[in-house]
Amino acid sequence: MKLTKLSLVAALAVSAAFAGGDIEPVAAPEVVAEFPQTTIGGKATAYYYTDDTIDLFDKQNSQLGTAVTLDVTHKFNANIAANVTAVGFANVLDAAPYAGIGEYFEQEKSGAFFNVANITATFADTTLVLGRQLLNTPMLTGFDWLLAPGAFEAYTAVNSSIENVTFVGSYVRTWRINNTGDNWLDLTSDELGGGHNWTVSGAYDNDSISASVWYYNIDALNYSQVYVDAGYKLDIANIKGQYVYTDIENEDASNVFGVKATATFGAFNLMAAYVNVSDNTARWVGVMDGLYTSSWNSATGASLGNNFKVEAGTEFSGISASASYAYYEYDQNAIDGQEDDGQEIDVILGYNITDAIDANVVYTNTDYGIGEDTNALEIYANYKF
Repeated sequence: MKLTKLSLVAALAVSAAFAGGDIEPVAAPEVVAEFPQTTIGGKATAYYYTDDTIDLFDKQNSQLGTAVTLDVTHKFNANIAANVTAVGFANVLDAAPYAGIGEYFEQEKSGAFFNVANITATFADTTLVLGRQLLNTPMLTGFDWLLAPGAFEAYTAVNSSIENVTFVGSYVRTWRINNTGDNWLDLTSDELGGGHNWTVSGAYDNDSISASVWYYNIDALNYSQVYVDAGYKLDIANIKGQYVYTDIENEDASNVFGVKATATFGAFNLMAAYVNVSDNTARWVGVMDGLYTSSWNSATGASLGNNFKVEAGTEFSGISASASYAYYEYDQNAIDGQEDDGQEIDVILGYNITDAIDANVVYTNTDYGIGEDTNALEIYANYKF
């Protein structure tokens, strides 16, 4: 499970032995890494977004953003490193007041921010990550979309002392919501109740059987939550299931049950999933939740009822392609006194022009169950250095 943008990599010792006759084995000299070490990498991004709130490609709902992401890791020794990710961005077009992403990418004409800034320390089988970082858990995650993923200021510990088992604990203090620039929401502030927000988990994976249990305490949004999933790999398919129970202050609790099957037939990867949300909508931290039927724009946790999704993907002539259809059952009583259903169609294409350059196209048709559906087109390219 990827918990930080940058991980600490231990130096490896190289050894060799020779045998035969009376020749004594001779060990090759040990390779000792020199510290401190600094590595630098990153990417340049150009991202175009348009939707048909007015018309596709109309300047009032179209925006072109550019960004440079710089990743720096400085290793003090084999166990401790500092990680920094800086993002600088600029919007090329005038304000787009009706665009689904807001007037500008990151909500201003240009700017910069540190998305990651942490100390990572590894001792035996335990790794600590202290500071700004990327988190990717089922129901608390930074969505990697547009110019930069959402991020958190958190204090995380990961332990893998037991074979095939991973324990994770994370205390979260602030949250940079995706596409909000250098704005960090203090989840412990008095305005949000001044509480504590944390998660702990245990996961097992032996390549055939996988399972995880997560507990979330999110005082900022007045809920606690238990997330459980399990999976089994068959010869022809992978089967997974998930259950989420959310205890919400002064509201009915939410229950979520989901199943998903994936399989490969020839050149095609296929997926089918079903999720039922009952009694109340679910809760999560992030732009998107980890429920099986969630799509590019639609989070299943916002539904109330039966939801399903089917997807097919393949690769041809170096182009990766996927298409999906999802149906969502919404209860809009709190909004307009009506009940309606929603859906989303996604078509996603990707092509690696070189090892360093990739180009991508995302078309979505989204109906949230209120008003008319929205067509959106996203075209973006990355140059990695």
